[in-house]
Amino acid sequence: MPAPRAQAPAPRPRAQSAAGRSTRKPPARKPATRRAPVRQPAGKKPAPRTPAGRRPAPGSRRPAPRRTRTPGAAQRWWHRLAVVSGATLALIGVLAVTAQPPTEAGQVSSPAAVAGQAEATAATLADAAARHRAALSEAESLTAQAQQARDAGAAALAVVAADRAAVGAHADAAYRRSPDERWPLAQLSLHSPDSTPQVLHAQGLAEQLTEQQDASVARAARAAVQAAQHTDTAAAADAAAARARNRAAEVLVEVREIVADLDPTVSAQWAALSTSAAAADQQARNAAALTGWQDHLGRLAAAGVTPPPAATLTDPGALPAGLAPLRDATGAPVPGVATTYAAGGTLTVLPAETVAAVSAAFAQLGKPYLVGQQGPDGYDCGGLTATAWAQGGIGLPADLPGQWTQGTPVPAGQLQVGDVVFRTDPRSGLDDVGLYLGGTSVLSASADRRQVAVRELADLSTAVRVTVPPATPAPLPVSGPVPATCSAPLPAPGSAPGPATGAWGGWANGQIPADQLCTISSGHRLRCDAAAAYQAMAAAYAQTFGAPLCITDSYRSLGAQVDVHHRKPRITAVPGTSNHGWALAVDLCGGINRFGTAQTAWMQLNAGHYGWLQPDWAQAGGPNPEPWHWEYGVLS
Repeated sequence: MPAPRAQAPAPRPRAQSAAGRSTRKPPARKPATRRAPVRQPAGKKPAPRTPAGRRPAPGSRRPAPRRTRTPGAAQRWWHRLAVVSGATLALIGVLAVTAQPPTEAGQVSSPAAVAGQAEATAATLADAAARHRAALSEAESLTAQAQQARDAGAAALAVVAADRAAVGAHADAAYRRSPDERWPLAQLSLHSPDSTPQVLHAQGLAEQLTEQQDASVARAARAAVQAAQHTDTAAAADAAAARARNRAAEVLVEVREIVADLDPTVSAQWAALSTSAAAADQQARNAAALTGWQDHLGRLAAAGVTPPPAATLTDPGALPAGLAPLRDATGAPVPGVATTYAAGGTLTVLPAETVAAVSAAFAQLGKPYLVGQQGPDGYDCGGLTATAWAQGGIGLPADLPGQWTQGTPVPAGQLQVGDVVFRTDPRSGLDDVGLYLGGTSVLSASADRRQVAVRELADLSTAVRVTVPPATPAPLPVSGPVPATCSAPLPAPGSAPGPATGAWGGWANGQIPADQLCTISSGHRLRCDAAAAYQAMAAAYAQTFGAPLCITDSYRSLGAQVDVHHRKPRITAVPGTSNHGWALAVDLCGGINRFGTAQTAWMQLNAGHYGWLQPDWAQAGGPNPEPWHWEYGVLS
């Protein structure tokens, strides 16, 4: 007879805490799941629980009754199985995605993932640049308020000083007066009735002086209170401005933390996010520059190089491991950049802030030139560089002299990608600015290109590197009597307007995209160089007549030309041929719409100085007189 099989020993129960829970901690990364309470069938008594940690006595379990499934129950069972299976597969998919290791430097992620990260990064940094700009604008406004309060306080203190001086002079005069002069009524006498008028007159003068003294005292007291209030207002505005500047600085810190970890492949995709069109030759120039920038970033990614922060590249003698100083043709080290050896050659390593700023600027290609704007719909030259560098984590003002003082001048032969290059003009000094791209290429938002574009600049001698802050601001290299115009081609004083090209930008007449035009007033747009000249002319007109220049028509789309030609066929051009369709013509009002008025005479005398003229056919003796019609340049 075989020996009886030994029964396996029961597992030892876990020690229980006072609350009846196990004192053993659950394994890491496996949070306990709460079981749903088991519902008992109606009318049945729940089974008694055994004491915690004890097994039920042998033989105490009742055999489970055999269950029979009905067809409906089977369907429900298969439905549950399908739901559980689907949830399990979904969970496995999530775990498979989240379990992937992070992308290492030099390892290229999927194109879709990189493109998505580039778009998210661009949106995040654009929002940060807007917050930085808003904080600086608030700080400037508060600083202006503080200065106004200080000026008002100074004026109040001047009133206090004047009144106190008057009171002092009155007191000094009173001290020197005799008792009879101090109290004239004491001289009244019944024995000298003839002296009464003189005594009363003297008393009146004394009372008048006393009233003046009292008024001076009261005015000085009020002015002192006002001065104190203005002082408090100025202090509060200064404190609020300081807080706003601190917020702007904190935004830049936030941006630098983001770009410090930005993979070069993401930056390359970021730079290619522009969707605005340009003329064919300009598009080719833009594309070539973008390809060169993306190739450089691709080499960095292939070498496993993540651009380091600018602060680590300032001193060529103390560079991070794996980097060496970049030297110019004379052997001198170039501050702010480095070099490394990769793929059998040397590779220039730019700061993370520079990579971000240049990529951000590339992403704006084709956006229109708009006077005084810093995006997102358009830029002027200083607005583009300020916004691009804000997205790199470095704050620059929008004015060109301010941008110059924020960087260290770059010696000849040491220019690097991202350096801020200025164009100079005898009249305006620093006249244009852009980001250096290598060779003779600069990326800028210039009025003569009418959009953000890559241009060639022969003179690259005026440049600063903003990633290397100067110990003391460098003096301006040139200065001029008029503000910067971002290369807007303004005519020389006294010169006649030159020829202007009607067809421009590669677009057909009346089919120019709205984002390639500049706004001159509500609902009116022109080609950007014409718009800049129009705004200058309008400012001079307003100074003369005390009213804005009145305009009724500017750019006409092809549809608008068809409509107006249908209504006025005798005085309008055939649709598709109007100079309004090139955004180079305006129709004016407010007196300019009639010959012989002072407004028309002013236009005839001054418009040419701003590049605007009236064509021969529209003049008083022309075949189709239109005093209101004016064009930019000599159009064929």
